[in-house]
Amino acid sequence: MKQFLRKRIATWARRRQGTDAPPFSIHTRRIYILPTRLGLSFGVMLIVMLIAGLNYANSGALFLTFLLGGFALVSMHQCHRNLLRTSFVSASASPMFAGSRGVLRVTLGNDARFMRYAIEVAGPEGVTAGIDLAPNGQSQANVALPASKRGIYKLDRLHISTTFPYNLFRAWTWVHLPIEVLVYPRAHGTAPMPMDSGHKAGDRALAISGADEWRSLRPFRDGDSPRQVDWKAYARGAPLLVKEYNALGTELRLFDFAKLLQLDPEARLEQLARWIVDADSRGERYGLTMPGHLFEPDSGPQHRHQCLEALALHGLPRTADAQRTRDAQ
Repeated sequence: MKQFLRKRIATWARRRQGTDAPPFSIHTRRIYILPTRLGLSFGVMLIVMLIAGLNYANSGALFLTFLLGGFALVSMHQCHRNLLRTSFVSASASPMFAGSRGVLRVTLGNDARFMRYAIEVAGPEGVTAGIDLAPNGQSQANVALPASKRGIYKLDRLHISTTFPYNLFRAWTWVHLPIEVLVYPRAHGTAPMPMDSGHKAGDRALAISGADEWRSLRPFRDGDSPRQVDWKAYARGAPLLVKEYNALGTELRLFDFAKLLQLDPEARLEQLARWIVDADSRGERYGLTMPGHLFEPDSGPQHRHQCLEALALHGLPRTADAQRTRDAQ
C-alpha cells in the first residue's frame, strides 16, 4: 500500500509540474511541506499542554503552550523560506561500471542575500547528499547512483528537501529530468590478454628488451585494477593514483568478441571490459571487434570510452534517447 501511494503521488506531481529544464528557480507552487515525526510529536505535546492548561485554568501553562505554538509556526515559515527560490542549475553524471556506484553531480544556486542550510538532494533508493548554500553562490551535491547492470541507467526524478531550522517540518520538491547515464559492463575476467595483433604484416612495435616502461601517474578511474595503484604514494597521503606504462616489444592488441566462445555473452562483455581497462592503464594501443563494429587500434580516454560504450550497448535497442546520451558524453 505504501509503495502504491508513493507511485500515485509521484505520478500526480509529475503531471502537475511537467518536465523541468535547468536552470530554473524553485517557486512556491512546487514546494510541499508537512510535519516530521518530531514535529507530530511536538504537536501532540502542545495539544496535551493546552487541555491541561484549560482543565486547571493555569495561565502559565496556557502562556507556555501558545508561546511554543508560535515557535512552531515560525519554524514552519523558516523551513519553507529555506527552500523557496533556490536555483536548480544542472545535473550530470559520468559513465560508470555495472556493480559500482557512480556519482550524480547536482549543482544548486542561491540568489538570496542570506545563507541556506541543510539542503538535501536524494536520488534513487533514498541516497541523500546534504549541502549548504552561501549567499549569491553555488554548491554541488554528489549523489551516489547504484547500477546493477550494463546499458542506460535512467533517472527521471530527484527529491530536494530541507528540515532546517529545527527539524519540526520538512519542505520538499521534486525535480523531473530525463537523466540517462551510460553503464559499462563490469570489468571482470581471468582469461589472459590475447596476443593477436592489430598490425598489418611488418607493422610491429619496436622491440626493446626489458619490462614495460613506466610513463606517468593518473587519477584512479572505475574499473582500474588495484595492482596498478601506486599504494606507496597513497600511504603518504596522496590520492589514489594509477601507474601507466608504455608497452615495449609487443604488438598492437585486437580484442575479438567472437573468439571468446567458452563464455556466455555477458561474461564475454565483462572479459573484454577487463582487457580494455588493463590495456588502457598500461598505455597500450588496442582495437575491438564486435558484431557489426570494428574499432581500429588506438589509445587514449576517447578510444577507451568508445570501446566500453560499444560493450555497454551491445544487444540493446539503439533509441534516440541513447543516441542523445552518447552525444552528450
